[in-house]
Amino acid sequence: MSEIHNDLVEEIRRLKAERDAIIIAHNYQNPEVQDIADIVGDSLALARAAAKVPQSVIVFCGVHFMAESAAILSPDKTVLLPAIDAGCPLADMADAESVRAMREKHPDAAVVSYVNTSAAVKAESDICCTSANAVRVVQSLEEKRVIFVPDQNLAAYVAARVDKEIIPWPGYCPTHHRLQTDDVIKARAAHPEALVVVHPEVRPEVAEMADFVGSTAQMLDFAKQTDAKTLIIGTEMGMLHQLKKANPDKQFYLLSPRLVCPNMKRTTLTHVRDSLASLTPRITVDGDVRQRAVRALERMIEIG
Repeated sequence: MSEIHNDLVEEIRRLKAERDAIIIAHNYQNPEVQDIADIVGDSLALARAAAKVPQSVIVFCGVHFMAESAAILSPDKTVLLPAIDAGCPLADMADAESVRAMREKHPDAAVVSYVNTSAAVKAESDICCTSANAVRVVQSLEEKRVIFVPDQNLAAYVAARVDKEIIPWPGYCPTHHRLQTDDVIKARAAHPEALVVVHPEVRPEVAEMADFVGSTAQMLDFAKQTDAKTLIIGTEMGMLHQLKKANPDKQFYLLSPRLVCPNMKRTTLTHVRDSLASLTPRITVDGDVRQRAVRALERMIEIG
């Protein structure tokens, strides 16, 4: 590491102590951001952390909906999003008005919103879910019909594993959705000894070709437990950092070089330093929206 990098890391550590701050980072963040974080994980782990951490300042290295969820769960804390332009195209594919219209069209259906949604959409939902607990969340509901917002691929994954009617929202994660079956065929040809591990946000036909489908946390557990020494990973490239750190004796290959989320890559160490120094940009969710959204998130966390 360069001297400039080391100085920046030391400055972040100093500011973190001064501000009574904790740094939380998603598994898709840049490796150097993951390494400076106190907690690294998937959306479920980070939501749990945001609800419990004792520090007064949460620096959320992720995208906007993640920091917004932290602000919903911890309204008394200062929640910072270092890269304020880090959005989520999937979250942008659903809005509150459209969700209300869908609910009116299907009044007997529960609304389950993926955490990859805005606070306004969460406020219109009965419960939230992550890719790690989506099946458990849907199974926990009394309703036999479920409107699943906003990822059609995760909806298909859930539908194949529950005895309920799933009404999918026509949205998708651009990063995962661009994977094709040809990508799997080519990867297997290049590494015939490898297992293919993919995220449930991929297309159903791609998921069907995989040896394992799961959230990033579930991928990490699978990689630790499997006897296989080579794995092909079908999720955002940032996940390789945690996989390699936890399994130095194994080889990991990205299923496609296109598995890069530009929004997850916006946060830099300089952003983190500047955010701690200025205590900006701050994310807040006020009023009725927060009150309704927090119920949906807390129900999700209770299910685990």
